[in-house]
Amino acid sequence: MTFTDIANIRLINQQITAAKFKTPKEVAGWMGAMQAQDYTMAKWAVGVRLPNSTEQLVETAIDKGEVIRTHLLRPTWHLVSADDIYWMLELTGPKILASLKSRHKELELSETVFAKSNKLIEKALAGGNHLTREELVSKLEKAKIATDNNRIAHLMLRAELDGLVCSGSTKNKKQTFALLEERVPKIRTLSRDEALVKLARNYFSSHGPATLQDFVWWSGLSVSDAKHALEMIKSDFISEQIGLQTYWFSNSFRIPKNYKESVYLLPAFDEFIISYKDRSASLHADHSKKTVSDNGIFRPTIVINGQVKGLWKRIVKKDKVMVEASLFQPDKIRKSLIEKAAVTFRHFLDKKVEITFKAK
Repeated sequence: MTFTDIANIRLINQQITAAKFKTPKEVAGWMGAMQAQDYTMAKWAVGVRLPNSTEQLVETAIDKGEVIRTHLLRPTWHLVSADDIYWMLELTGPKILASLKSRHKELELSETVFAKSNKLIEKALAGGNHLTREELVSKLEKAKIATDNNRIAHLMLRAELDGLVCSGSTKNKKQTFALLEERVPKIRTLSRDEALVKLARNYFSSHGPATLQDFVWWSGLSVSDAKHALEMIKSDFISEQIGLQTYWFSNSFRIPKNYKESVYLLPAFDEFIISYKDRSASLHADHSKKTVSDNGIFRPTIVINGQVKGLWKRIVKKDKVMVEASLFQPDKIRKSLIEKAAVTFRHFLDKKVEITFKAK
């Protein structure tokens, strides 16, 4: 197995190539969790894995609570299937909370404050009320709970990790919060070992070939928990050694004999790039700093045959979207394939899309 093999197998396992699912919920369920702090790009992350889908289709699934946007794995936003929300919160929430203790102390956010905040939030959202962050800020401030200095982000994060709130339906083009148990009826949760097995199986099936270190990075688990999870599932997976690294992937998968020419416009923070600690199989070191900023911003990428070959950005106009593509190296032959990828993006947005190529 080579790095080229790894990159192209990941395209298949991540459902970017040869996608097999028909709903956003199925995509989210297969992927385990999809990083989603950039909401617009997160919807496209689902769309690029769902043939002939539209932004409206993905947003409707989120509005209906079939796909939930909340904080999981690491202290950042993720999209997750409603079927997985409870066991995943129980598994990963405590470690996220532990990592925030010092920051909460700095912000004077005590357990007493969190308890009061949660109670007020629950009362405000009860009965199917879906409120925006601004509406909740107003209610908290009336109760003399400070929301400045980014405190509101931590108050809402705590409510999410406590299993109290999650994403609600869009209201006036704004995202809202809703009570989790009103969105997703609570079901039997898994034992800790069952949850570890499920998370590891999700990851190595959908993101493989991947290493233990990749899984630790993606999951937010401790090294010991991640090792234990891999040990419990590895009989159903196969491994390949490249240098000092061991890559794991499903034993039902076969390396394709031939790779078809492929070009994809992948969104910012896409799982194809962000979900691995070592990204060298798809991202050359020379292009790493262009793709990932020093402060951790993952830019939208042009991926050609599994390799990051350039960047793109969208400029939204009233009646159209401009796509500006910039290749790291000139490639006139593949410009037509990039234009074809832009057509897929156009269908997803249901808007006219114009693509321009920025000179290096």
